[in-house]
Amino acid sequence: MSGPLLEVCDLRAGYGGSVVVRDLSLTVEPGQVAALLGPNGAGKTTTLLTVAGLVPALGGAVRLLGEPIDARAPERNVRRGLGFVTEDRGLFGCLTVRDNLRLAAHDGRHARGAVAEATALFPALAPLIDRRAGLLSGGEQQMLAIARALVGRPRLLLIDEMSLGLAPRIVDQLAGVIRRVADERGIGVLLVEQHVPVALAIADAAVVLVHGEVVARGAAADLADGAQLLQASYLGA
Repeated sequence: MSGPLLEVCDLRAGYGGSVVVRDLSLTVEPGQVAALLGPNGAGKTTTLLTVAGLVPALGGAVRLLGEPIDARAPERNVRRGLGFVTEDRGLFGCLTVRDNLRLAAHDGRHARGAVAEATALFPALAPLIDRRAGLLSGGEQQMLAIARALVGRPRLLLIDEMSLGLAPRIVDQLAGVIRRVADERGIGVLLVEQHVPVALAIADAAVVLVHGEVVARGAAADLADGAQLLQASYLGA
């Protein structure tokens, strides 16, 4: 398709009628990494949950591939090309790495290639393929979560707090894979990330939320250069 993979227009989002995010607009194009930044409690995760159709929007519009997101049956959004790596990673801890990957594939033929695809992206998973996911380290679990999302062949990938609790070496590996699959596969990525330099290093564009409102937006390189503005945004100034 031509045009954005994701369009968020004047979004109001929250829970039980309580508004957490106000008047948020953003787009994600094919091959683009967009970062959603802000301090804790800014509404970043609420935005991702609403974009995924897991929380109904309170106002505005969310369109995936030109069509409204389906909040009544979120699994339909997955079939339409949405992938989501949640903050808790959502792995089946009692299943092996291999079985977690095979479950993410859409058909039997693709399931057979899921392991090869995942280990090509993250070679560190290869010797762990028959280990239960619950026994992996935090970094290994995040590799598996991202690989599992990617073997599902998403058009748009949402990632919530990719670097949370991980060593810088692992974060650099994860960030490199995200940038590469966006460039090589044309996947659009909406990334919520607490480690601002990592996010801005791989993102094309960024939006900064504070208390649910947009306080800055623009090209990632421009925001990285405007360190004082970004710091003021995080402090709520």
